[in-house]
Amino acid sequence: MSLLTAPAPPTPPTAAPPVPPTPPSDYTVLATPAQAWTEADLLRLGHDDHYQYELVRGELRQMSPASFKHGQVEAKFVYTLMDFLNQHPLGEVVTGDTGYVLQSEPLTIRAPDVSFVSSAHLPPEPYAAFLPLAPDLVIEIVSPSERARTIAEKVSDYLTAGTRLLWVVYPEQQQVHEYRAAQAFRIYTIGDTLNGHEVLPGFRFALAALFG
Repeated sequence: MSLLTAPAPPTPPTAAPPVPPTPPSDYTVLATPAQAWTEADLLRLGHDDHYQYELVRGELRQMSPASFKHGQVEAKFVYTLMDFLNQHPLGEVVTGDTGYVLQSEPLTIRAPDVSFVSSAHLPPEPYAAFLPLAPDLVIEIVSPSERARTIAEKVSDYLTAGTRLLWVVYPEQQQVHEYRAAQAFRIYTIGDTLNGHEVLPGFRFALAALFG
């Protein structure tokens, strides 16, 4: 007598791997009105709430408030630069939310965390709402959520507009990436000291003091 073998149960279909979520953007793009965004719109928005805004090639971007660590690093830069400039009056240093018109068409207004404009480049007072120039020195402090593409875009915008010295600060890694027009890119680590070069001759700032 032959034995009948029951058919094997069908193999359940393999579940498709989950699709990773799209990483959140480090800024929110606001809808463009019927008329293009203007300098006046940006100035008004900056006074209406606690967000920071930039206008990048006609696109209005909204950024969240900075972290406490971000604020600490920014404050140390401002204090050290102010102390240096009190002894060497080479220009003006300003903090975040100060806008600069880097390009008029399409309109691009950037607001670096810290910036310095030399006396030779400052227009006569009273100053416009946003200065129509690129700062001589730009300091951008990178937040943990900020993406490499956004940082590279900022670097390109500033250098193209004429910024001579740019420090991109990474508090988590305790590094500063330095960009200079027509000069080699450099990474400073905790044992190094920043140099103001021809933009701020004689200025020095040890990273141990910045991140300590």
